[in-house]
Amino acid sequence: MDPKRPPRAGASPLNPQPSPLQPAKPGLQRAGAAAAAAPAARRQAPGFGEALDRLGRDIQQLRIDFERFFSGALQIPPEELRNRVQAQIRGLRGQSLLSAVDTFRLGDLEARFSSYNELFNRRVRDLEEGRQPAARQAPPPPPKRFDPEKGVVFGERVDPAAAEALYQGLAATPGDGPRFDLDSFQTYLTRQVAAIREKTGCAQVQFRLATEDGKVKLKARPVTAREGT
Repeated sequence: MDPKRPPRAGASPLNPQPSPLQPAKPGLQRAGAAAAAAPAARRQAPGFGEALDRLGRDIQQLRIDFERFFSGALQIPPEELRNRVQAQIRGLRGQSLLSAVDTFRLGDLEARFSSYNELFNRRVRDLEEGRQPAARQAPPPPPKRFDPEKGVVFGERVDPAAAEALYQGLAATPGDGPRFDLDSFQTYLTRQVAAIREKTGCAQVQFRLATEDGKVKLKARPVTAREGT
């Protein structure tokens, strides 16, 4: 305190005003830290995105396995996989502090599983009640419209049926299946086709499944005008 400067009104040398830099009380510090951490916790759900990706792959695999069962390729329905998917959905629904994007993805996957599950239950019930004779359950397989191994060609637009043929070819490979759902895979193909066409000037792009070093890989190459004719 400067002895030449008169004290401020209401202030006493024996009772100085608190410094603006005086630290806050510990209780207030903890409350402020918790309030600042809450939005960050809502934005981040460690491992939740990977869990949603795994759930999407399992739902797609469940659809494929049920189709194989109804066509006679599987002897028993994939109940173990269905129970695992149901357990995954229950576990993810029990998570808290989810972001809006995670909540939307989970709702979409849950709705997709519910639709598939209802269809599967109805077809199994019809099968058990004899509404589908055995001769009708295993018709001769139709000729392939798209052959992933020979190659599937896309132009400006990605045909959803062709994209699904490639996706199922990847999903049928043990241990090398896609790590995302069919919709994400189709979006990936669309971007790849656009990028290759812009880079090479080609009109079409071919994708095919090839085995290299014991692993199935997705190969892409531009299609020349001569090849397309």
